[in-house]
Amino acid sequence: MKKRVVSVLLAVIFTASIFAFAGCSSSKSSGDTIKVGFLGPLSGDVAIYGKSAQSGADLAVKEINDAGGINGKKIELVAYDSKGDQTEAINAYNRLRDQDEVVAVIGGVLSGETLAMKDIMVQDNMPVLTPTATAVDVTTDAPNVFRACFLDDYQGVAAANFATANLTAKTAAIMICKGNPYSEGVGAAFSTQFAANGGTVVDQESYSASDKDFSAQLTKIKELNPEVVFVPDYVQIVGPILQKAKELGITAKFVGADGWDGVQTEYADAAQGNYFTNHYAADSPSEKVQSFIKAYKAANDNKDPNSFSALGYDAVYTMSDAIKTAGSTESDAVVKALNNTNYAGVTGNLKFDAEGNPKDKEVTIIKIDGGQLKFETTIVNK
Repeated sequence: MKKRVVSVLLAVIFTASIFAFAGCSSSKSSGDTIKVGFLGPLSGDVAIYGKSAQSGADLAVKEINDAGGINGKKIELVAYDSKGDQTEAINAYNRLRDQDEVVAVIGGVLSGETLAMKDIMVQDNMPVLTPTATAVDVTTDAPNVFRACFLDDYQGVAAANFATANLTAKTAAIMICKGNPYSEGVGAAFSTQFAANGGTVVDQESYSASDKDFSAQLTKIKELNPEVVFVPDYVQIVGPILQKAKELGITAKFVGADGWDGVQTEYADAAQGNYFTNHYAADSPSEKVQSFIKAYKAANDNKDPNSFSALGYDAVYTMSDAIKTAGSTESDAVVKALNNTNYAGVTGNLKFDAEGNPKDKEVTIIKIDGGQLKFETTIVNK
């Protein structure tokens, strides 16, 4: 009899504990805060991108909270450092989901880390808005994953259109980082579109992310004498490439993608007169852009925001708007609201297509001149 009583009591306690645990797991937005995760490289070689995106996200959170928050609740941005490593990114995402119980994620910042987390995030049906991951596959077969930036192939096409139409280039060489989804994706799109525009890709050189010397690739390119050299990669690679190209006396115009943003800081002389695709221009006359820049500089010791900062800012505002519209932090409701987003951001109007990608965003072409990033033109792919 005693055994039976003990068994019944244990069953009651176990059942009660299940309901208590369930109550905890479903109260992610309980109290006065709504937890939103942020993931990106905040240390290491590519920390400039994660820190820039986070600083824009932080500004948006402050502004939203100062204006009353989301439906009366304040946003708490929980940020983790991916270190630009795919395994670190997965571990950080798991902590955000399990320990911090965030209701949505802003990130990852880089394509590789976002792709590494993608399947888990899809399985969790976590509302995700990456500000800057441009690889095509990031949103493919991922109904809960969205992006604020244009895609790798979209900016690769825009760069090719600019090279042929604005620079009147008929020959091009391409330098690609092997195993880097970003570099490979943008490069492939440029190559295809440049050929479609009647141009000839005379050479494609490759290198690895650990390479420090690009003499062999650039010497071959110099011998072929293309009018344009396309290098879709990040600053820590692009800067040394441009320096070596200058040393070798290469006269071709170099064109890059949004990963170049910030190259003028340490490599102004080597980057002089070259171009890259970007998400916005700081010298735009837009009132929204100028208001953002003023607020950003006030919050960041007068430092100028780059495109990653602007996209981080837009991503938080867009996610906040979706949660507010949903009137709930339930995943299905937030994802549905994101699908119906129409947000006028600093980097352009954000409406998503069926794949979670921005519709018809303009691509801004930036010229590096005197250590400054100057608006050159905009390209809308047809």
